[in-house]
Amino acid sequence: MNDERKPLDALAVSAMLILCLIWSLQQIVLKGTGGDMAPVLQIGLRSGAAAVLVALLVLARTRRLAFSPGAWKPGLLAGLLFATEYLLVGESLRFTSAAHVVVFLYTAPVFAALGLHLLLPSERLAWGQWLGIGLAAAGIAVTFLRPGELAGADLGRMLLGDLMALGAGALWGLTTVVIRGSRLSGIPPSEALLYQLLSAFVLLLAAAFLTGQDQVHWTGALAASLLFQSVVVAFLSFLVWFWLLRHYQASRLGVFSFATPLFGVLLGAWLLNETIEPRFVMGAALVLAGITLVSTYSWLKPWLDRRG
Repeated sequence: MNDERKPLDALAVSAMLILCLIWSLQQIVLKGTGGDMAPVLQIGLRSGAAAVLVALLVLARTRRLAFSPGAWKPGLLAGLLFATEYLLVGESLRFTSAAHVVVFLYTAPVFAALGLHLLLPSERLAWGQWLGIGLAAAGIAVTFLRPGELAGADLGRMLLGDLMALGAGALWGLTTVVIRGSRLSGIPPSEALLYQLLSAFVLLLAAAFLTGQDQVHWTGALAASLLFQSVVVAFLSFLVWFWLLRHYQASRLGVFSFATPLFGVLLGAWLLNETIEPRFVMGAALVLAGITLVSTYSWLKPWLDRRG
């Protein structure tokens, strides 16, 4: 049987752009409804709902729900990292803008590339990817240096939120390393996703109640937010993503890694009236360039070799 993945076609390009738009909207929606329900609690509830939907889908397909032997330890580790990542995302949205969170969260490919470089000989970084990491690091430094734009407590809160979002990106990258470097790489994607969703459901609900973030003010916007996040973000979008990975070349799909934070910045300004600081724009541009170079270098290299 031929295992070759296809190059991108119109269907794949359209699907990826829609996915990037959906993934960028999750931070916007969480921030916009944070006054009705804390983002941490929202993420915990959506994870539980999505876990039920994934389990029902597996049962419909296979008539049994079983976990692969020997995968539970890395599965729990990946789940703990995933839950902590989204705990940081939820907390960061209390202190900084959704645009900042989405840019820093999507530094994950940079951290994943560094971790895989250390773990797997086949994932050694090329010079172009090191250049991308340097660009991303420079962009992060620029965004954290904001003299004159904010002062006092406001600046401190934003820097704390930005740091949490950057930590979430690092944990996402580390989760990728755990999955790629363990038995999780050989199990069905739905099983790996279940470990993460169930862990996030348990740990984030506990975190929300322990920190007093369990108050709920039910509104139509909040109900729509939970429905969107549970069904569209945490369930359907991941199923489409895994389908794309099975049918198309992963390096080509990585070309779109820049689109999610770009959409996030634009949507934050449009829907939440967030201010886009000039220094943040400069830093975000460097971060996006670095992420794109790290993620797509394997695709660009043959073209660069021919040009050379």
